[in-house]
Amino acid sequence: MRRLQFLSSSTIRHLHTSPRQQGRSFPATFARGGTSNGLVIRREHLPPLQSEWPAVLAAAMGSPDPWGRQLDGMGSGVSSTSKVCVISRSERGDADVDFTFVQVGVKDGKLDVAGNCGNMSAVVGPVAWDEGVVEGRVEGGEALVRIWNTNTGKMVHAPFRVDGEGEGRRFEPRGEYEMDGVPGTGSRVTLSFLRPAGAGTGKGALPSGMGVDELVLAGGDTVEASLVDVSNPGVFVRARDLAGGRYGDGATPVEVEADEGFRGLLEEVRRAGAERMGLDPEVQSVPKVVMVFDPPPAGGEVDGGVDVRCLAMSMGQAHKAVPLTLALCLGAAAGIEGTIPYQLRSGRRETRKDGKGARSTTVVIGHPSGTVEIGTTVEDGEIVSAELHRTARVLMKGEVFY
Repeated sequence: MRRLQFLSSSTIRHLHTSPRQQGRSFPATFARGGTSNGLVIRREHLPPLQSEWPAVLAAAMGSPDPWGRQLDGMGSGVSSTSKVCVISRSERGDADVDFTFVQVGVKDGKLDVAGNCGNMSAVVGPVAWDEGVVEGRVEGGEALVRIWNTNTGKMVHAPFRVDGEGEGRRFEPRGEYEMDGVPGTGSRVTLSFLRPAGAGTGKGALPSGMGVDELVLAGGDTVEASLVDVSNPGVFVRARDLAGGRYGDGATPVEVEADEGFRGLLEEVRRAGAERMGLDPEVQSVPKVVMVFDPPPAGGEVDGGVDVRCLAMSMGQAHKAVPLTLALCLGAAAGIEGTIPYQLRSGRRETRKDGKGARSTTVVIGHPSGTVEIGTTVEDGEIVSAELHRTARVLMKGEVFY
């Protein structure tokens, strides 16, 4: 017969403060921004040198994990939930908070800071506000936080709703705004990416100077692609030009994930595009490759008023929605004459003009989880801003052990 063993209170205390955990934790907020979630951490709670971050952040997220589950950390095995936002009070006169985005490799644990994340950008302002990192401009029940993204060297303005009085004002996540890919509704967080062209390459919206480039793949095959750098660099290719056109009319993430050979082909396209843009092809986060699908044969708008349909790859996986910075890039590309997104855009929405000569256009992008609307303002041939709407919510606060 098996004997039951009762543990003393001192033994129990020892179990809850094992050597692995003693002194190895940091305070953090676990939050959702758009269709992503991850940790938001104050810069002061991390090692002083960024070169020391990998040992902390990878372990906190549960990487490296050869099984791809991140079972021993805060991640959940996909790129959209293996993210970290590091924030601090900005010393810039035109910004309130500095924000560094970190993509943590699920299987290899590598930290990638080459680009920004549009979804997680939505939670930076609210968390920085509630934690007192920034102080206050409030007008009409909305606070405005000016975010300097250190990854891209670009500014993001984020107005969001607050509730309460005086110093007690806090971000109000409840609201009626509904976004595809997230259940329920929330209050709207507007993200305005200011002068977003050239964020990854420093070479403007079209790094090669061409609307369409011919990329040479391994084995000598070629494929046409549009290389566009707005908010984050993207490689846009016609789906019908790949694999004999079998995905020309559309594809689901499940279909692409099950087709290992096709995923390998998309990675070849991405790497060739990276080299043409002057980027390191070994860095998976930028550029990302995006398939753009043909419009319906009858022409006109796609169901739901969609202008252009896409499926994006992120960190080697088929994205279940679309990375927001890539949606910004695609929305801008769809307005640049000669690019593949422009060619395959079925709608031609009316362009609004202001008294100063600026033109504003809206593009509705269809992705596997629904749609996202991107607004772009152009003045004197330069993209002044790209705008979208998200929701965000804090899920938990506490100590993260690693």
